[in-house]
Amino acid sequence: MRLWIKITMVAVMTLAILIPLAMVRDVINERQRYRDEAVASIASDIGRAQVLAGPVLIVPYTETTVRQVNDADGGTSQVSERRERQWTFFPEQLQVTGELSPDVRKRGLHAVRIYEWKGDMRAKFDARLPDDVPAGSERTIGQPFLSWGISDVRGLRGTPLIEVAGKPIRAEQGSGVFSEAASSNIPEEQAERAVAKAVAAATASSGSGLHVRLQPMQAGEDLRFDTRLALTLAGSERFGVLPIGARNDLKLKSVWPHPSFSGLLPKHDIRPNGFNASWQIDSLATNAQQRWLDGVWQLDESDVARVSLMDPVNPYVQADRATKYGVLFVVLTFVGFFMFELIKQVPVHPIQYALVGLAISIFFLLLVSLSEHISFGWAYIAAALACIGLIGFYLSAVLRSRARGLGFSVMLAMLYAALYGLLVLEDNALVVGAGLLFAILAAIMIATRKVDWYALGGGKISLPFTKAGE
Repeated sequence: MRLWIKITMVAVMTLAILIPLAMVRDVINERQRYRDEAVASIASDIGRAQVLAGPVLIVPYTETTVRQVNDADGGTSQVSERRERQWTFFPEQLQVTGELSPDVRKRGLHAVRIYEWKGDMRAKFDARLPDDVPAGSERTIGQPFLSWGISDVRGLRGTPLIEVAGKPIRAEQGSGVFSEAASSNIPEEQAERAVAKAVAAATASSGSGLHVRLQPMQAGEDLRFDTRLALTLAGSERFGVLPIGARNDLKLKSVWPHPSFSGLLPKHDIRPNGFNASWQIDSLATNAQQRWLDGVWQLDESDVARVSLMDPVNPYVQADRATKYGVLFVVLTFVGFFMFELIKQVPVHPIQYALVGLAISIFFLLLVSLSEHISFGWAYIAAALACIGLIGFYLSAVLRSRARGLGFSVMLAMLYAALYGLLVLEDNALVVGAGLLFAILAAIMIATRKVDWYALGGGKISLPFTKAGE
């Protein structure tokens, strides 16, 4: 068989192996979706990923304006316009402390990380009610209330403790927010446009939480008081706080050793027995207050101080990363076969190429299935040993030598070990992978440095190595 025909057939077999590799990746994605369904199922019982926001002081008011309008008959009449608005005041200082107590809940084969957060939120308000009533208008101030936002109130455990100015007040259901449209620092012309936006968004997002009603307030009154909310909140996988104060001091600790921080990043100390994290955030460094006003505070994590309880070895993520190197495994194995054909005069049939390629593809399927029952490391070892043993046994006959089959098995074992190293290293995977490819290319170049490719290209592969007279 001429060289170029053989190369074409090997290339076609390599492309054909992409089909089972793609099918394996589909299986991995499907299993990942099953896990996501398990997370959603457990979250429906315990609580979703939680975000806390608040407290916010909201003072509703009604403004009535009487103005003159021209009648159709040329006369004038008075028309009264009544507008419902509110002032929104954020705390000058917000302090949040608490501890995440993690646990693992299983649903079928899938383990989901859950937690209970026992925390304390303290805030200080220092503001003043406006008393600048527009000319020709009357203003009536309604009952003010303090509002806290909670992503999923089903996660509340026990009765929250709320204190205002040192006095306990019973909480009411819901954040009490229906429109964060106007505040003391929002220009008048922006308030009208904010109403429509906030009403729609607040219903879907900001309405979940707690609120307490306060005593009536008067125009021009100074608002200086402290608040405290102590609660236990359960959730799944992620926890975050929206820093809506002018100055925010957030502290969080847990015994979970594998946190992942996102959104607003903290100073942290991660140890094998847990972590401590702290955030000092000024309102100038975040759009958290505007997120609240827009009613989308839990829809965008960029302004949330958030931590995720990560699984250090997610089997589906690791298996998906491993399959990305599947083509490389097949190519290197086929190149090894081709070298044997060139150097050792051992012909390998395309079907034998295909069978070995399929065995490599099944390795990834074994890896996923076993990792659902045992740890990823042991699953990798078991799947690798099974495939290396099968391929080595098969190649002992194909290559007509147990020593050659054993040598090929050793080569495959080195490849699998290198792949596991790439999966574990993560941050250094690129440099290690590049070095490995360079080493493999160098070995191939050294092994074939004396091959006469012109002679091979014009005749059969076996011709340069056949004995005289054959």
